Amino acid sequence: MAIWKFTVNDKDVSYGTRNRRLLTPRGCNEPFKDRYWCPKKKWFVTDICPFINRRECENFAQMSGEKFASL
Repeated sequence: MAIWKFTVNDKDVSYGTRNRRLLTPRGCNEPFKDRYWCPKKKWFVTDICPFINRRECENFAQMSGEKFASL
């Protein structure tokens, strides 16, 4: 079994040995097949994230206490 890595750099997305340009400004919700990349979870999710950017996502996590629930 081969393992490949999905990474988002400044203006490029790389997965395995392939590269392409970012389709989204910050890498959040970057599409790959039928999933979307979440840089916070460092994994793919099935639905598009409702937040505009990563800062809004982090603010919501702080205000809702999600950070403390995961500890």
